[in-house]
Amino acid sequence: MNFPTRRTFLGGAAAFSAAPALGQVPASGEVDVVIIGAGAAGIAAARRVAAAGRSYALLEAKNRIGGRVFSDRGGFGIPHDRGAHRISASGRNPLVALGRLAELKLYEPAPFRRLYVGTREARDGEYDNFTAALHRAHRAITAAGEAGLDLPATRTLPELADWRATVGFVLGPLWMTKDLDEVSTLDFARAEEQREQLVCRGGMSQLLAAAVRPLALRMETVVTRIDTRGRGFVAVETSQGALRADAVIVTASTNVLNAGSIRFDPALPKRTQDALAGLSLGTYDRLIFQLKGTPFGGGEDQRVVFKKNDHRNIALVGRVGGSDLAYAEFCGRFGREVSDAGDAAMSAALGDLFAEHFGTDARKLIGRTEVARWSREPFVLGGASVASPGSGGSRRALAEPPHERVYFAGEAMHETWFGTVAGAWISGERAADAVLRGLDRAAAAAARPAPQKQRGR
Repeated sequence: MNFPTRRTFLGGAAAFSAAPALGQVPASGEVDVVIIGAGAAGIAAARRVAAAGRSYALLEAKNRIGGRVFSDRGGFGIPHDRGAHRISASGRNPLVALGRLAELKLYEPAPFRRLYVGTREARDGEYDNFTAALHRAHRAITAAGEAGLDLPATRTLPELADWRATVGFVLGPLWMTKDLDEVSTLDFARAEEQREQLVCRGGMSQLLAAAVRPLALRMETVVTRIDTRGRGFVAVETSQGALRADAVIVTASTNVLNAGSIRFDPALPKRTQDALAGLSLGTYDRLIFQLKGTPFGGGEDQRVVFKKNDHRNIALVGRVGGSDLAYAEFCGRFGREVSDAGDAAMSAALGDLFAEHFGTDARKLIGRTEVARWSREPFVLGGASVASPGSGGSRRALAEPPHERVYFAGEAMHETWFGTVAGAWISGERAADAVLRGLDRAAAAAARPAPQKQRGR
């Protein structure tokens, strides 16, 4: 397999977008499978279909692959992640083996979170109190979900004293991309904690660039309509032409599907529509900035959390890849409010955070800034899928094909690894396996000889 070189990876977004693929995808015609979206789920599905010797069309609306995985140099001259930054569940994540085969540099980020209380790092006793409160809250929400209760997660929180707001931020916006009052206890209980994590030096896009390398791919091809009314095929209309396929795998985000960006004829069943609506994306936007000096110390890619008395909180990630870049994570309801107010509002909020916790002169430590606003990205429209209270069964409902020839895949379809690249990848493989089983059954039925009529004697 021909993997991209280190120079290609360090060439910036254009290198990631223009990675050559073997073969050509037809703009129109017939294929066995159409796969919509070249993020982790779409690439995983296409690899599976290609390995089975089936024809396919992998279509991507943007001018780059990866979906919510996007590495760039931007104006900093340093590769960094504008989207997914960590490889979760690294001990079981299929992308880890692929990355090591491609000789990518995968490393463990600095362990634990750093916690600041006012203008100083938390003392040992405060760390202990925060950790204990975090575990109590996590256990309480999980217990409610495991008991079958589908409630707003906030309704199950125990007494947390003055740690309530900070714990709510860590378990809600920072982990789930929504505030806890918008999170189903059922969904929360199913989310698997993934303590073992890795970071890819040079950016996560390298993983998907290596994975997509052997595939045929058509970019800047926007799917506008999926028609399942044909007998024995699905018609897919795109900005570049029309395709006919035996099956279609749709990996668009739930917010894109909720927005009606792809028209389905006939309309999706109400059960599917309700499941999509119940799994809307939260907010996880990012301000990338140059950090002069080390006001909060820490190791490479270490998270920093601040004790607050309300929901207006921002997390930091320092020394990204060992560089002078850092991330400010704008998550949940407050993150969305600030992000919607524009780049200047995000920079101002970061400056206020620095002044509050590192001194008034700390604003001067913030250098050049750039924003990754996934909530405004038209082919994403948010951070990660989270089930609303009362919609805790939506992932299972969405995993059921709405039509015998249409399947969904993506992070929203994985019941325990949702919101992760690994979850998206595995769901893509599962969808492809289901499609291939259906194609094999159809081929076997077509090859079976028709029953002979018995002649009378």
